[in-house]
Amino acid sequence: MNILNIIWDIDPVLFKAGPIQFRYYSLCWILAFASGFCVLKVIYEKENIPHEKLLSLLIYIFFGTLIGARLGHCLFYDPVYFLTHPLEMLLPFGKDEYGDFIFTGYAGLASHGGAIGIVIAIGIYSYRYKVRVWGILDQLALVAPLAGMFIRLGNFFNSEIVGYPTNMPWGVVFSRVDNLSRHPAQLYEAIAYLAIFIVLYYLYTRKQENFQAGFLFGLALILIFSFRFFVEFYKEVQEDFESGMLFDMGQYLSIPFFIGGIVIIILKHKTHKGIS
Repeated sequence: MNILNIIWDIDPVLFKAGPIQFRYYSLCWILAFASGFCVLKVIYEKENIPHEKLLSLLIYIFFGTLIGARLGHCLFYDPVYFLTHPLEMLLPFGKDEYGDFIFTGYAGLASHGGAIGIVIAIGIYSYRYKVRVWGILDQLALVAPLAGMFIRLGNFFNSEIVGYPTNMPWGVVFSRVDNLSRHPAQLYEAIAYLAIFIVLYYLYTRKQENFQAGFLFGLALILIFSFRFFVEFYKEVQEDFESGMLFDMGQYLSIPFFIGGIVIIILKHKTHKGIS
């Protein structure tokens, strides 16, 4: 083993209160929404938009993210089980080996499902409050990678979504998984998402007048999901059925988002040039 490898053996449970567990992963989700709120608060103040609209928007995004991510995990990765146990999709409870209900929390959340849920939630919000959907999607494009960074840090604390074994000096030994030095794929994503946030925030705050509404959203889709496709080559498969596939499920699900981003940018570029 390389002496520079990090030994990671952090208990994912931050503290317990009876049967309820509060995990680092939960803390990272809170930080994801808190950071998004802070960024959007600054933007709304600069654009003189009432804070009440921001609070309403965040409520829609919160439930869109949670419901979409949960349903995405259940339907993308284990549809046979969850379609025969539908209550376990939305309730944080399951059954133990004795058939008794136990609190499990939401053990599976899929980022692609969360992305779909957010877009649907914003569509509903835009229709209800009669606001321009593309402008909101551009604002969402700013905070989505920042939130993604915190969520991947939560995965790191959980010692989940680990990478393939590696001899690189920055390899991490996830002791709760095995004793192999592995690519810290969660950190690769976290760093990439932070970089994407910085780029998009700069473009939105300094170069916004150069883009048609919706352009940054399309760019965000391209940047986020192209990297997501790439980093999957360093990850262990999440489910057994992925083992014999050319690409894993995360990569297949990333392709439509990437293509969608290209289509949006082309359409918005044409609109900006007065072609359509």
